[in-house]
Amino acid sequence: MSTQKTVRQQADTVEENALRLEQEKAEQIVDALNSELANAYVLYHQLKKHHWVVEGAEFRDLHLFFEEAYEHAEEGADLIAERAQALGGVPVSGPTNLEQRATVEFEGEDVYDLRTMMENDLEMYGDIIESMRDSIELATNLGDHATAHMLREILFEVEDDAHHFEHYLEDETLVLEQATH
Repeated sequence: MSTQKTVRQQADTVEENALRLEQEKAEQIVDALNSELANAYVLYHQLKKHHWVVEGAEFRDLHLFFEEAYEHAEEGADLIAERAQALGGVPVSGPTNLEQRATVEFEGEDVYDLRTMMENDLEMYGDIIESMRDSIELATNLGDHATAHMLREILFEVEDDAHHFEHYLEDETLVLEQATH
């Protein structure tokens, strides 16, 4: 383990950036990006949990579907974190900080029936979509068109995944198990 004690940049600070975005604007955008980053990781962990615990008649397809969805969440998170750093900020990290910064809430450690888990996921997707739209508007209004563009691309993927969840939740899917006594 490193014995280095020098802090190069404290968390929750924004330094000058080479992108020539005024520090006050960069601070607002980095704050929004850190919320989006935290949301992405809450979603990631919930989807990962569902990937691990899914069972039933549609196990294989849904196991792979959850994997694809959590990979999308992680890819988006990586882009968001790198953009926050490029703007002079420190990407939020660590489970406690992520939980505190997120505007969405993890469903908890319990395992639910498949339909409930997917409804919880779809609800979280909806909350993230609304939050990302607000962050896109903020970045656009502050003149950070590159961040707005990046978030739009991530939003497209988030909306597409949400749409797939919606399809799985249609009435004629997710085979219901009959209780046997």
